[in-house]
Amino acid sequence: MLTEPVADEGVLNAAVLGSPIGHSLSPVLHRAAYEALGLTQWRYAAHEVDEEAFLPFVAGLDETWRGLSLTMPLKEVAFEVSADVSPMALATGAVNTLVRRATGEWDAHNTDVHGIVAALAGPAAAASATVLGSGATARSAIAALARLGVRHVRLAVRAEARPTTLRMAADLGVEVEQVPLAHWAEATGAGDDGALVVSTLPTGAGSAAAEVLAGRRLHGTLLDVVYADWPTPLARAAAAAGLDVVSGLDMLVHQAGEQVRLMTGRDAPLDAMFAAAHEAVA
Repeated sequence: MLTEPVADEGVLNAAVLGSPIGHSLSPVLHRAAYEALGLTQWRYAAHEVDEEAFLPFVAGLDETWRGLSLTMPLKEVAFEVSADVSPMALATGAVNTLVRRATGEWDAHNTDVHGIVAALAGPAAAASATVLGSGATARSAIAALARLGVRHVRLAVRAEARPTTLRMAADLGVEVEQVPLAHWAEATGAGDDGALVVSTLPTGAGSAAAEVLAGRRLHGTLLDVVYADWPTPLARAAAAAGLDVVSGLDMLVHQAGEQVRLMTGRDAPLDAMFAAAHEAVA
């Protein structure tokens, strides 16, 4: 865990919360943005906070705090401290950003959708797509795909898809076809437009999804939201099968850039953030 920012006159604080948190690149990205923007009074830290500790942690923050980035398992409990919720956070049932008002209240946002849209802005032209997983990040993926014009999603899951995910898809006008995760590659990319796949699976489940690609040839694009230990087993298998692979790092930087904008009111210096991200994972 990174150390807390030093209390200093005029300091404004932000941080990423979650459990586990040691792998997070958010401090690298936000600090790079602050440096590029000349925001010398801003500090950004990482704190190990689980669901039980979340409410007391937020309640204990003083007036110097301006924003919080949230990772698992806090994306749903965050609603409990939110005075206002953005339409996208409400639709997806997932909050990954809290921004503090001058009154001390917190506004909830979901910048994951923005990150996925930006990462897929080039290849997303198909009317259908495949999403691996059905949790909070999968909801963000479906919302992003809907924004990009996708109207049919093959949702590949190990058991049953989460009802909240199915309801959200229906509300967005997206037709969902459930398929077992072990068969996710069947019929994927069968159309002329090729495959469009977003994997929201953690590394372990992603490895199982990678095995499905053995001996297959596909064309299209796969975004793996995992960015640590790149390339992941799924990314390697997808590339070997002929898919263009988009790293989760692209999504991460774009969603962090939107957080910077929301918290500071300044447009994010994406070039500086991408440079810091690539240096951190090299």
